[in-house]
Amino acid sequence: MNRKVPAKDNQAPRNDSSGNNEAEAGQPGPLSAPVAPPVAPRHPKQITLHGIVREDPYAWLRADNWREVMTDPAALGSDIRAYLEAENAFTKTGMAATEALQKTLFEEMKARLKEDDSSVPSPDGAFAYYHRFEIGGQHPLFCRKATGGDVEEVLLDGNREAEGETFFRVASCEHSPDHRFLAYAADRNGSEQYVINVKDLETGTQLKESITGAQGAIAWANDGQTLFYVTLDAEHRPSKVFRHRLGSDPAEDVLVYAEPDPGFFIGLGVTESRRFIIISAHDHTTSEVRVVPADRPEEDARLLAPRDSGVEYSVSDQGDRFLILTNADGAIDFKIAEAPLDDAGRDAWQDLVPHRPGRLVLSLLAFKDYLVRLERVNGVPQAIVTAMADGSEHTISFDEEAYSLGLLHGYLYDTATLRFVYSSLTTPVRTYDYDMAQRSRQLLKEQEVPSGHDPSDYVSERFLAKSHDGAEVPVSLVRHKSTPLDGSAPLLLYGYGSYGHAIPAGFSTNRFSLIDRGFIYAIAHVRGGTDKGYGWYLDGKLEKKTNTFLDFIAAGEALVARGLTRKGRIVAHGGSAGGLLVGAAVNMAPALFGAVIAEVPFVDVLTTMCDKELPLTPPEWPEWGNPIEDAQAYATIAAYSPYDNVAAQDYPPILVTAGLTDPRVTYWEPAKWVAKLRAVKTDRNPLFLKTNMTAGHAGAAGRFDKLNEVALAYAFALTVCGAESGQPAETVAAAGG
Repeated sequence: MNRKVPAKDNQAPRNDSSGNNEAEAGQPGPLSAPVAPPVAPRHPKQITLHGIVREDPYAWLRADNWREVMTDPAALGSDIRAYLEAENAFTKTGMAATEALQKTLFEEMKARLKEDDSSVPSPDGAFAYYHRFEIGGQHPLFCRKATGGDVEEVLLDGNREAEGETFFRVASCEHSPDHRFLAYAADRNGSEQYVINVKDLETGTQLKESITGAQGAIAWANDGQTLFYVTLDAEHRPSKVFRHRLGSDPAEDVLVYAEPDPGFFIGLGVTESRRFIIISAHDHTTSEVRVVPADRPEEDARLLAPRDSGVEYSVSDQGDRFLILTNADGAIDFKIAEAPLDDAGRDAWQDLVPHRPGRLVLSLLAFKDYLVRLERVNGVPQAIVTAMADGSEHTISFDEEAYSLGLLHGYLYDTATLRFVYSSLTTPVRTYDYDMAQRSRQLLKEQEVPSGHDPSDYVSERFLAKSHDGAEVPVSLVRHKSTPLDGSAPLLLYGYGSYGHAIPAGFSTNRFSLIDRGFIYAIAHVRGGTDKGYGWYLDGKLEKKTNTFLDFIAAGEALVARGLTRKGRIVAHGGSAGGLLVGAAVNMAPALFGAVIAEVPFVDVLTTMCDKELPLTPPEWPEWGNPIEDAQAYATIAAYSPYDNVAAQDYPPILVTAGLTDPRVTYWEPAKWVAKLRAVKTDRNPLFLKTNMTAGHAGAAGRFDKLNEVALAYAFALTVCGAESGQPAETVAAAGG
């Protein structure tokens, strides 16, 4: 668990090269509000650590009962609620002139969705399982058909389950190996605290037992009567694994494993062969794995290799051995080792796929007779298939220079068929079955865009931007072929850069609402991700974190230097830890950007990393540093934390979002940031905060409700950029935009 947020479609600006624009109140402009913005009261508070005194006048926005608020938003104090609702009202008023545009964008993006879309059925013995949507439906239906049959059985109707709820999302939905039961975990308030229920598929009834306070992961044992699950502790950390027997009282469930270190999270899964239940304990740099035989679920969990600081590993199994993906022994870009099933300690590990610097091994997928590994080389993913009979290898090839590739974990182990998904910035998602023996592929499905999409209308490119220290930062971009390349086009620059999370150059229909209005859409593959290998991640964390922000700025400057846009025409967009990125970057180089869109931004880094009660703080000290114990870590974080570095300078227009029940980036971080920005900045550009009072980190759960959130951000970007009319970029530029 971390602050990852799905890479939503990104948004954009209009202003002059100085970074100044229209006023929040009392000045003419499309985003002007006829009322004064909310002013958060200042309540003096001093925090002293390492002999340094820090003022935090907006600390009161952190509710003392924040744990209760996450599960019951009505418990929020009236003073905090009044401020958040005042900000929401100000945003609504300030964005009122864009309501027609928002509606247009919503309908446009909805028209690109196949409303009755369906996943490709995944075979598992007597049945094939899939999910689909109904026309007008917000949530998926989980279904199956008998193998070779065409009669559908709806196992779980998400729309029906969501009736009467302000929020609803299914985290996992797993059928038992004998196909008799369905276990599913649902979140009904956005806090990511799940309730697990089990449905009897023969009778269609739900079993009486209900498991609360769960993390969401579910793993069935092979008897079809036993399931494993993870629970959250008081600080919302996944810390315990329990075993449940169907028909029994969850209060009597057996504790399988309890993690004693608050800095470690628990993960749960099943190997491809279904021989082992996997229990992992991990932070961001260290991990260890325990296994339980899926045929003997009552056995104790067996530790394979004890945790060793800085060593990560994950396991699968094949034949008489475990397969271990690890960075042990200095394998910075990871390798694959093997060890006997009855002796998988570190001393028994033998290299199967040796470490090769620059080739980051991302994951492995084991079949009875094949091993598939997903790698990234020079920022581009590739899949390598190994036939275990003779050790021969081959790579699955693709034509485009930048693309997204994912391996799908199916239910079948004894098969020669690999399923994968492929897309690019211009190519819709394609699902393939690949015959590993014949080395041939079959296209099963291509994402349908009902309103139409012609890839030949668009151009995608990839180039390297030189950062402050000479590092070359990959930048992927896509534009309409008619977009002028004279510097007049507005450009949205998206970035993330944390936790080793790489941003794929994949397809999204929403962003074409910007591209078709003259925007260039770009992704900066900054340090802090693994886009160029694990070393790329290490160079963007802890004491090297500022590389992430400087890389992003360098990418923007390179886009200007290449004549694709100009200074003050770039919209910086990031979500969660990507919100930290854009928040820090706009503090450092405000005039470069024409606008900022920060979704659930992690901007109060120093305060959060000093608050060990918060869900993610101890597990994330290896990512950011521990400022409580380490004075140098304190100084490093204090030097870049966006909230602590708001300055008396002009800022571009900014739109910020938050989720009241968000356990990853708590609502008060963006609220405090906006309050301080409003008090300190010297411009009168629009500054809006929109808090979803009934949702958490990922925003609205329904697919159409989510489009409304995207439409708000797009309307902000287009209006500030002067591109809301859809005029060609050169026309807007000539008009003074």
